[in-house]
Amino acid sequence: MIDALRRWWSHSRWDLTALLNAATPQASRPERHLWLIRLAEWLRSPGHPAPPAAPTEHASLTFPEGTAPTDDPVRTPWPVRRLRHMLNVLERHPAHANAVRDLLRQVLAGGDASALLADFGFAPRAGFASELSERLRLACLPGTPDTDDLGQLFQMVLRDAGDARWLERIDDATWQRVADLLIDDALAHRWRRALLDAIELLASQIRAAALGPVLRLRMDPGALADRPFHRLVHATVDLADPVPPDGDGQRQLQHLRGLLHDCRASVASVRDHLDAYGISVDVVFQADQLRRRTERIDALLTCLVHPEPARAWPTLLTHLVETAQARRGLRALFAHHYSMLARKVTERSAETGEHYITRTTAEYRDMLLRACGGGLVIAGTTFLKFAIAALGFSAFWGGFWAGINYAGSFVLIQLLHWTVATKQPAMTAPAMAARLQDEVMTDAAIEGFVDEVTHLIRSQMAGIVGNLATVVPVVLAVQGLAWAVAGAPLLSPTEARHVLEALTLLGPTLAFAAFTGVLLFASSLIAGWWENWFVFHRLDSAIAWNPRIVRLLGTGRAQRWSRWWRANISGLAANVSLGLLLGLVPTLAAFFGLPIEARHVTLSTGQIAAALGTFGPALLRESAFWWCVAAIPLTGVLNLLVSFALAFRVALRSRGLRLRERDRLYAALRQRLRDAPMSFLRPPGRPADAPPPA
Repeated sequence: MIDALRRWWSHSRWDLTALLNAATPQASRPERHLWLIRLAEWLRSPGHPAPPAAPTEHASLTFPEGTAPTDDPVRTPWPVRRLRHMLNVLERHPAHANAVRDLLRQVLAGGDASALLADFGFAPRAGFASELSERLRLACLPGTPDTDDLGQLFQMVLRDAGDARWLERIDDATWQRVADLLIDDALAHRWRRALLDAIELLASQIRAAALGPVLRLRMDPGALADRPFHRLVHATVDLADPVPPDGDGQRQLQHLRGLLHDCRASVASVRDHLDAYGISVDVVFQADQLRRRTERIDALLTCLVHPEPARAWPTLLTHLVETAQARRGLRALFAHHYSMLARKVTERSAETGEHYITRTTAEYRDMLLRACGGGLVIAGTTFLKFAIAALGFSAFWGGFWAGINYAGSFVLIQLLHWTVATKQPAMTAPAMAARLQDEVMTDAAIEGFVDEVTHLIRSQMAGIVGNLATVVPVVLAVQGLAWAVAGAPLLSPTEARHVLEALTLLGPTLAFAAFTGVLLFASSLIAGWWENWFVFHRLDSAIAWNPRIVRLLGTGRAQRWSRWWRANISGLAANVSLGLLLGLVPTLAAFFGLPIEARHVTLSTGQIAAALGTFGPALLRESAFWWCVAAIPLTGVLNLLVSFALAFRVALRSRGLRLRERDRLYAALRQRLRDAPMSFLRPPGRPADAPPPA
């Protein structure tokens, strides 16, 4: 048989005659499976003209009387047309039909059907990491047709991305012809038994997963009160074969499907727990696997009780093909199971981001003052950066201590309740996305969104102005004090000249500023992830109530620490991660030969001011200085826009939102810009109907 298949493949992969001649029921198991794989390849092969065939073997699409399809043959998928052609040939040539029938029956009867019906498409072990490794194995390692696992064979036969589409287009008459060719009473009985076994196996797997601590402790106790998972197993074991079409049989089916509904409701309650107490990808994955197993039982029950199996089995077959395709890719796995994590991360960032949006004059002034405080700390950060560079550390340790310097400064700003402008966009974007709905937006909703944009831009301007308005004079004052006390600036002329060469607009400053926006966005994701981890493991409750911690701190202090960490964990994670990213990422990139640096608008402005303090007023006459000054606003814009755009995009995707009326939003923004351009910059005024201040 192998030689016949090789001759068929080398001669022409489109030759049906050679393929049918290679069908040998007496061949070994791998040879029979290999023939089935070649049959699927022939069905999928493009519609090239077949080579000349024997007069008795029709190479054209002809149909016996009464079997011609009623749909348009031009629109019928080519595999469906080839399948009909093959059935025509087999109906006219009993010898080939008997060989193909016997071979396929041996394949269907000789394999483990439960591996296909009950296990196929599900992770062999509970856990996201195990499923990821399994998909990598499927993608990288070749399979073998020498197997009794029909699930493994199924993946090798129907492996093309378009298989599900053409299978759906096969009409009932063609499916009936396939069933007439293959199915006899013995095979039908064997597969009915396999259906019952698969249903029992799935029910046992569902109960084991649901009653494990990972899911059981997160389900609604009320949903578990009636013990649906225990009763599901008993109901499947008691399932009669054959199921009576009416009376007790129908009541039994309704009872079983009701239990499946109750089980799905219990699994759905896990999501409510995760919304309240944090997301875990492994928990989401296990809950999804359990839900899909209940749906598989529903599909198997339909095949078991359907009065016309030729109509029910194709639906299950198509579902299995779609499952096979989904398991071959990693993108779908990450997109599905990280969507909830992304949403929860952005929701937690949104909670933090609300604090960075100013909507009243008082809030605007408060933001401006807090930004001035942040600029004061960044002035000190600037000189510490030069001091660390002067110590002559190796590349890694220089980047590490620079990151510690940045992180410590950002944490100090947080503890003093001050702010750094560039941190705001990645936090405020999820807060804005939370106000959008995946529905047709009303005029009021659009107007409200435009108001939020103006509030956001005003807040960013307040942060930038406050940071820069403080960092420049403070750095110049420190340099002037150094001249007065020591007779020399804190920054040497060589270092100052290097600053001017590095931060000029004529260099790669803008590209580095955009890259820094990516780091700002990454720090917001890290902050959301850490807060989710903190909440998921209930560390705030542990700090408040753990006996050892309570003995160490006392009850009152433990409660205060618990509230403090819950309120500040996101900010601490954002500040520490941003500092380390700014310090270490350029160093690690240089290790791989990538000339990447960070360009943070406030830090860059402080360095330029330090260079001015070194050279004095004479520097104002040099074009190099003004090229650096010209880069400052563009650096700030790129820091803000890139981080905001990335965070806003992730926030929208995590919510499954599509801005169907995006043009209306843009038009409304343009209209506001034309009608009230200064509303994006100046502080919000007092409403016309508001009473005058006392």
